[in-house]
This record gives sequence, C-alpha cells and structure tokens, in this order.
Amino acid sequence: MQTHTKTRLTVGLLAVIALLLLTSIYINTRSTTPDHLLKVNGRIEAEHYLASTKAAGKILQVSAQEGDWVKAGQVLAVLDDAQVRARVTQAAAAYGAVLAQYKAAQTGLELLKKQVPLQVASAQATVDHAKAMLNSAQASSLQANKDTERYRQLYAKGTIEKHQLESSQLNAEVLRDQVQVAEMALIQAQKALAEADLGDDQVLVKTDEVAAVKALTLQAQASLMEAMSVFEDMKITAPIDGVITKRLVNVGEVVSPGSGLFDLVNLDALYLKGYVAENRIGQIHLNQKADLKVDAFPNQTFATTVTYIASQAEFTPKEVQTQDERVKLVYAVKLLLDANPEHRLMPGIPADAWINLPESH
Repeated sequence: MQTHTKTRLTVGLLAVIALLLLTSIYINTRSTTPDHLLKVNGRIEAEHYLASTKAAGKILQVSAQEGDWVKAGQVLAVLDDAQVRARVTQAAAAYGAVLAQYKAAQTGLELLKKQVPLQVASAQATVDHAKAMLNSAQASSLQANKDTERYRQLYAKGTIEKHQLESSQLNAEVLRDQVQVAEMALIQAQKALAEADLGDDQVLVKTDEVAAVKALTLQAQASLMEAMSVFEDMKITAPIDGVITKRLVNVGEVVSPGSGLFDLVNLDALYLKGYVAENRIGQIHLNQKADLKVDAFPNQTFATTVTYIASQAEFTPKEVQTQDERVKLVYAVKLLLDANPEHRLMPGIPADAWINLPESH
C-alpha cells in the first residue's frame, strides 16, 4: 500500500513539474516577441505560371527539364511543324508573286503620271504650231489671190505679159493647197491633243488597277502572317523568367489546344502567406516592413514587405494544430520578399516573419 502511495506521489510530482515547465516555456516563448513586433507563421509561396500550347499537335522536342532556370520567351518544347512549315512556304511564295505584280503596277502608274503631262504639253505645242502655219498660209493665199486679181486687170489693159498672169495664178493655187495642208495638220494636231488629254483617264484606270493589286498584296501578306503565327505557335515558350517546377509532357505525346506543358515559378517574387488574428489586424498596413527567417538558414534574415491584407476575415485554416485556434477569425496577409539571394528560398518552405509595428502600438 505504501509503495502504491509513493508511486502516486511520484507521478503527481512529475506531472506538476511538467506543467510548470510547459508554463515556463509558454511564458518565455511569449516574452521572446517584443511588443513592437507581430509574429506571422506560414509557408513561402509563389505565383505559378503555365507554359501552354495554343495549337494541337504531337510533341517533337522537349528542351527543358524540371529544375531548369529559364528566361521569358525561351523555347521549352516544339510541336511537329511539318505541315505548318509547308503552309508558310506556300504563303510566302504567293505573297512574293503578288508583291512583284504590285511593284510593277505602281512603277507603271508613276511613269504614266510623268508621261501624260509631257504628252499633253507636246500635243498642245503641235496644235499651236499648226495654227500658226495655217494662219501664215491663209495670209499668203489671201495676198496671192489679191495679186492674181490685180495681174488679171493689168493683163486686160495690156500692161503685163500673159505668162506673168499665169505665174501669179499658179502661185495662188499652190498657196491654196498649202492652206489645205495646214488645215489637215491642225486637225491632226487637235486630234492628238484630244488623245493626250485622255491620258488623265488612263491615270485613273491605272490607279484603280494599282489599288486592286495592292488589296491582293495585303491579303497575301495577311495570309503569310497568319501562317507564320501558327508556325510560331508550334513553339512552346516560357511566359516568365523562372524555374520549372513540373514538366507535364513527354516527346511523342499528342496535346490539345490550351494544354499546360510546364509549370513555372518566379523565384524573385516569393512571398510568405500567413494569418493575423482579428484583434491585431489593425496594427499592420501595406508597405510595412518585416524580417523573415527559415530553419534552413538560421543565421540569415530576409527583408520582406507587406503587400496584401485580406479585406474579409476567415476561420483559421485547418492546418493549424489546435481546435481552439481553428475557430478564431483571422485575416490572410502576404509578405513579399525584397530579394532572394542566390535563389536559396523555394516555395513550400515553412517560415516565420516579424512585422515591425508602428511606434504608437
């Protein structure tokens, strides 16, 4: 009986000692966080980006693996592009042919625009010259007719010889013929001028032709650009600078449009996501500074900045250990790391942060 009593006393004493020890640890733990700091626990997270395909096809090549650091725009995989390449070649040939036609039509139009004014000016000069020649011939013919009439009168009086009258009559006939020739030349010159004036209509017709060929050229160019765009879609590129966390495809697989092939995160934009109790959320604000530590690097502190504070409260997430804590209302917060030297920190690592509170608190 005494042995059992001693055993109970011993167990009770040990229980009291354990309770006192736990109480001391709890008090010391609470006292390790100064009043001007607010401790936040959580895990380091990052925004995830999917490198997806816009086109369907068979994976021809995979050039990146999990853990690789890639640059934005870097080719990660290539789809089978044989058919698309043929379309690009065909579209390029069609565009080249119609472009050459357009350039030739444009050159012809520019030449016509230069030739028409010169042709009109030349035809107008010919008309002016023909008019001058006709006026001169008519004046000479009129004078010859007068001379012939005067010679006829003199011959009737016997003042001149008959051959003089005949010579005057012959000259008058020649001049009349010259007038007819000058009149025909003027008619031909005026006709040529009228045809030259039609050159403006030819310019309009040629302009319409150039516009039609230009429309065909733009259409062919659009077809080529579309084919080249589809060809570029055969390459799956990295959407950001970051590290590949998951590779979701292998060579030979057939993928559909919108399929995610690689999961990436930006290790230069990591953040700690934690929760702050409802009664303390008023103590923090955006752009507030905080110091972060992880167990993997106990001697190193990482600077962070509060970049997000939830506007609505929620119950403590289920991963919190005790039921009492889980029923409390909390606000989610995000603390963005100012830097990640040598990319030491990775998503998923547990971390603690201490937010510097305002002096008034």
